Amino acid sequence: MPGYSEFYFNVDHGYLEGLVRGFKGGILKNADYVNLAQCETLEDLKLHLQSTDYGNFLANETGPLTVSIIDDKLKAKLLTEFTYFRNHAFEPLSTFLNYITYSYMIDNVILLITGTLHQHPVEELALKCHPLGRFEQLEAVGIALNPAELFNAILVDTPLDCLSENDLDEINIEIMRNKLYKSYLEAFYTFCKKLGGTTADIMCPLLEFEADRRAFIITINSFGTELSKEDRQKLYPTCGKLYPEGLLLLANAEDYEQVKGVAEYYGEYRACFEGIGGGTGEKTLEDAFFEQEVRMNVLAFNNQFHFGVFYAYVKLKEQESRNIVWIAECISQRHRTKINNYIPIF
Repeated sequence: MPGYSEFYFNVDHGYLEGLVRGFKGGILKNADYVNLAQCETLEDLKLHLQSTDYGNFLANETGPLTVSIIDDKLKAKLLTEFTYFRNHAFEPLSTFLNYITYSYMIDNVILLITGTLHQHPVEELALKCHPLGRFEQLEAVGIALNPAELFNAILVDTPLDCLSENDLDEINIEIMRNKLYKSYLEAFYTFCKKLGGTTADIMCPLLEFEADRRAFIITINSFGTELSKEDRQKLYPTCGKLYPEGLLLLANAEDYEQVKGVAEYYGEYRACFEGIGGGTGEKTLEDAFFEQEVRMNVLAFNNQFHFGVFYAYVKLKEQESRNIVWIAECISQRHRTKINNYIPIF
C-alpha cells in the first residue's frame, strides 16, 4: 500500500523476511557446482548434496536414483519451504505469494490441455504438474471437451480468470499460454505498483524484465509460423521497458537480426544478445536471459523491508534446480562435455 511504513513492516512480515534471507544463505555456491560436476554417478551427486543445505532430502530413495526422482524431490523441498511462508503470511504478503504461484498454474493448465489433446490420461499428466501450481480444479481438464467447457470447468473459478471465454478459441496452445502470461504479468505488475515502497522499486524492474523477455522470445519463435504481426503484438505484455515503442518495432520485425536491432536500443538487453553463439554448446539467448535474471534476483536481497525477496528466492531456487538437473542429466547420459553449461548463482 502507498506509504507503507518500514517501521511497521517487521510487525507482520519481519519473521518471514528474516527466514527467507536465511534460506538464501543455503543456495549452492560455485564451489558446490564444481564438486557436483566432478561426480561420476548420481549416487556421488546425492552424497555431495547431503553436505549442503539439501541434507538428506534423498534419504528415503532406496531404489536406483534417476534424474526424474531428483527433480521431483527438488520441487518438493521448494514446495515445503514456500508452503511454510504462505501459511504464516499476513496480507498483503499472502496475496503476493499467491501471485508467485500463478505462473506455475498456467504451465500446469497448458500441460494438461496439451496432454489431453494427445489422449494422455489426466492422472498421469497430473503427476507431471509443478507442485507450486496445483489447485482444486486442475484435474477437471479431463472432462472439458471444448474451450467453453474448459473455461467453465477450470479458469473461471481460479486466479487464471483474467481471460474471457472468447479468448480461448485459439487452436494453438502456445497462443493460449502467452495470453494467460500477458494477463498474469500485467496484473502482478499492477498489484506491486499499488503496494508501493521498496516492494514496487524491486519488483517492477523484475516483472518488466520478464515481460520484455517474453516479448523477445514470442517474436523469435513466431518467425516461419502463420502468426500475423497483428496477432503477435496482441501477445506482448505491456508492462515492460519495451512498451510502447520497442513492442511496435518487435511487431514489425521480419527476422532475428531485426530483433537484435531492437535490443540495441536498450542497454540491458543489448548485453543479452551480445556473445550469443550459433554453434553447438555455445551460449544461447535463453541462457543469457537466465544469467541476467539471476543477477537481478541476487541484487533484490540488497534492500530490506520488501516482498521482492520472496519472489527472488523462488526464482533463484528454480535456477538452482535447473542447474542440478542439468548436471544430473549429463552424468546419467555420460555426456560430460556439456556438464559445465550451468548458470552459477553465487
